[in-house]
Amino acid sequence: MTTVSAVPDVSVWDNPPHLDPRGTIVLFPGRGEDPSLYERFGARFGADAYRVRAVADPSRHPDRAIKQVKEILAADDLSHPVVLAGSDGGALFAAGLVASGEVTADALLLAGLPVHRADTVAAPNAWDEELGARTACSTHQGRLAAADRLERGAVYTPLPSEWFERADLAAVHVPVLALHGAADEISPLSEARAGYAAAPRIELVSLVGGRHDALNDASHRTSAATVLLFLERLRLGPEAPLVAVREKLAVREELPS
Repeated sequence: MTTVSAVPDVSVWDNPPHLDPRGTIVLFPGRGEDPSLYERFGARFGADAYRVRAVADPSRHPDRAIKQVKEILAADDLSHPVVLAGSDGGALFAAGLVASGEVTADALLLAGLPVHRADTVAAPNAWDEELGARTACSTHQGRLAAADRLERGAVYTPLPSEWFERADLAAVHVPVLALHGAADEISPLSEARAGYAAAPRIELVSLVGGRHDALNDASHRTSAATVLLFLERLRLGPEAPLVAVREKLAVREELPS
């Protein structure tokens, strides 16, 4: 197993200097992931003037991850809306912080939320199989295979039961956007729906054919577009009103010849 032992620094992507920041995304990586793996996500939203901060993996460095988040949120130049985001175990951890009131955010972004199950998903014997379960994007698979950026097999390590108890989405009253792969074998969508449904103000978007890493899968552009629309709505107020509405056009009846 490849291990990543050092506690990582916060990975930072900023708004361009000629543009004022439009908001802040603070992201918890998934199990075994280095925050630098979110460079594509961070650069994309940074270019749209949203500040992105990816902190330490809470499954390995929970105290450090919380400390990093609280330092970011205490900054004098913090730009709102503030979205606490997470992938895999990071999504569960983020939900727990907001549900418990330990961290205040304007919204939650959850990707590939883990399911609490009595049996554990068995880790595949082959690395290629794990890569395929994580993402179908060949570019991101290359990032995951790079040395010191991922602890292989970590995504199959059970998360603490108290994380699931704490992440009571019924206690989360800010807007929640959830992205989940329809073909996720690690956290099956059919089982995850019940957890998502507890949130009073949630929008669940399933990605057709999507694997576990909903932010870095082959459909990453669709995921990013969905997140960007959510962010733009949050800028209009806490109710996240619609920015664009799909209009229905009446079908004209053809006149008889």
